[in-house]
Amino acid sequence: DEQRLIGSKLLAPNHPRGTPMQLPKMAIVKQHFAATSLADVAGTIRSQLAAANLAEAIAPGTHIAVSSGSRGIANIPLITRTVVDGIKEAGGEPFLLPAMGSHGGATAEGQIAVLKSYGIDEESMGCPVESTMDVVEVDALDDGTPVLLNRLAAAADGVILINRIKPHTSFRGVFESGLMKMMTIGLGSHKGATIAHAGGAESLARLIPAWGQAILKKAPI
Repeated sequence: DEQRLIGSKLLAPNHPRGTPMQLPKMAIVKQHFAATSLADVAGTIRSQLAAANLAEAIAPGTHIAVSSGSRGIANIPLITRTVVDGIKEAGGEPFLLPAMGSHGGATAEGQIAVLKSYGIDEESMGCPVESTMDVVEVDALDDGTPVLLNRLAAAADGVILINRIKPHTSFRGVFESGLMKMMTIGLGSHKGATIAHAGGAESLARLIPAWGQAILKKAPI
């Protein structure tokens, strides 16, 4: 209210009339963001599962863990249900497994609640949701760092990862936010996430690839 506009000049507070403040040159700018999307989400998921030979990879009666994270992902209930249905059609017995490190209060019940808030539960997915913070040590890195994996994932006949892949906000590396991180920190549960973050964000660039490669060798991903 203390500023007055005369013509195209802005007068600063307490300036004598006729002593305008010179403003920098300005221009209107429009930014156009990419708006690509899938017209048929479920159909695309099915075609990708077929291309990955999902039906041939799953033996009848095998227990398959489907990982579910704590990040907001568009259409995640539809994506997850499509994967679950694909496993059933192949003869497998799917179950949902939270893979979110220490999120959800670092408790099994809290992580189930997080998934339910996204519309992912036993009723909507048509399969059980099983959760535990228990981990098993499946390997160790050269420096002695234990490679931990959620007990239910380690005991499953197979694990299918569902996650988005994007740059991380705190560090740069070969793998940042995505499937490798979900294997290491997400399926590492609270203990694994604590170890991974102990060295700060920069150590994640080293740990995620090394830990992820170990899990790929030792677990049925």
